[in-house]
Amino acid sequence: MLTPPPINDIADMIGDPVAPADFPKTELRHRNQRWAESVGLGGLGDDEWIDHFGRFAPLPENLPEPLALRYHGHQFGTYNPELGDGRGFLFAQVQDSGGRWLDLGTKGSGQTPWSRQSDGRLTLKGGVREVLASAYLEALGVNTSKAFSLIETGEQLYRGDEPSPTRSAVLTRLSHSHIRFGSFQRLAYLGLTEDLARLVTHCVTHYYPEAADPAMDRQAAALLERIAGSTAAMVGQWMAAGFVHGVMNTDNFNITGETFDFGPFRFLPQSDPNLTAAYFDQTGLYRFGRQPTQALWALTQLASALTPLADAEDLAASLKPFEARFQKSFARHTLALLGLADGPDRDADLNFLTVLYGWMTETEATWAQFFFDWFGGAASEARARASPLATLYEGTAFMPVKDQILARSPVRPEWLDRPYFQSTEPVSLVYDRIEALWNPIAQSDDWSAFAAQLDHIDALRTAMAWR
Repeated sequence: MLTPPPINDIADMIGDPVAPADFPKTELRHRNQRWAESVGLGGLGDDEWIDHFGRFAPLPENLPEPLALRYHGHQFGTYNPELGDGRGFLFAQVQDSGGRWLDLGTKGSGQTPWSRQSDGRLTLKGGVREVLASAYLEALGVNTSKAFSLIETGEQLYRGDEPSPTRSAVLTRLSHSHIRFGSFQRLAYLGLTEDLARLVTHCVTHYYPEAADPAMDRQAAALLERIAGSTAAMVGQWMAAGFVHGVMNTDNFNITGETFDFGPFRFLPQSDPNLTAAYFDQTGLYRFGRQPTQALWALTQLASALTPLADAEDLAASLKPFEARFQKSFARHTLALLGLADGPDRDADLNFLTVLYGWMTETEATWAQFFFDWFGGAASEARARASPLATLYEGTAFMPVKDQILARSPVRPEWLDRPYFQSTEPVSLVYDRIEALWNPIAQSDDWSAFAAQLDHIDALRTAMAWR
């Protein structure tokens, strides 16, 4: 007999049962077989897969019906109490081989009580973008939700930011948790203190058991400190990967520090602290260089929501390690993407970040190309001399960067023998590249370039030895 999903313990206070849309077509476009095997679903045939992830027939002994989650949130700094899953729901919870509970949540699965005037649908292009981006983030070692399934659904959608009519799809994501900062904000806003305590206990029990404490005030503060640490680590990874989330509203942060709900994302072509991903972010609130500040601001709003349970000073103290944790993650992940060991001297690592990213911003060196060229440090000098950026590497401005790269030990120089580093160019998912991958799908239903790009991304993941 299967273990009941833990969300059952709090389903009554966190969500509403809903019915999925009845789509006119269900054509499988992507299935994440590697992760399907990890959660015991790899043996599903394509027809069974479509039945579960296109028509949302319940998985055995799982949630009897989907659950549209309720939450509030600050959107571009303004509090909104009218939020919730408007085009998605929690479909099921599954366990991986280590016994960890993971969520299967959707995007584009139809209207819910929180849809307002929305049709509850997802464009196929939006689904394609998320499949590519989540695979790339995972390959870069960034903590992220995974695109588990993408099914085209045969409807004509009209959107202001895409040529319309455009094709429709339903996406299923796999992540550790869909509980958001806004889930706590809603309960605090409504004065549901007992439910707020239940949610804290649930999160500690299933995600951060090391934070357990019989005193609720200490437990709430300990939970916040761990959520802050996970969030800081994630944002440090974003910065090293050159990733711009785009919409860092408090309802788009989850408690386990995973990248999700990143519709208008961007990957940096070159270092640009002021690059924004969303065309509607006219003030640059969520620009690339501001992401650490905004993450801490979101955590401060989470702390505020927990004040019915714990002292404000204790909650504030739980956020103090954020800066050091972020800096450590940023430095460590930058070095990991270069295949170099981080050192025992934190100040030296931070100095390296200053020198490296200052040079990248000044010269507008191509982000992905630089990390590709110098992976392994000294072992890649010859490769770097053959790079499109070779002229930049010969300049005097690069010498302080090069000196620090060559002074560090490569972690696994033999990884340079792997197929990814034998290719002629790195993976890049800059805006124009994604458009180029989408065009043959839109024009002639040709998915070959999309499939080839996913293969290249998987070669990167394998080369870097990420899971």
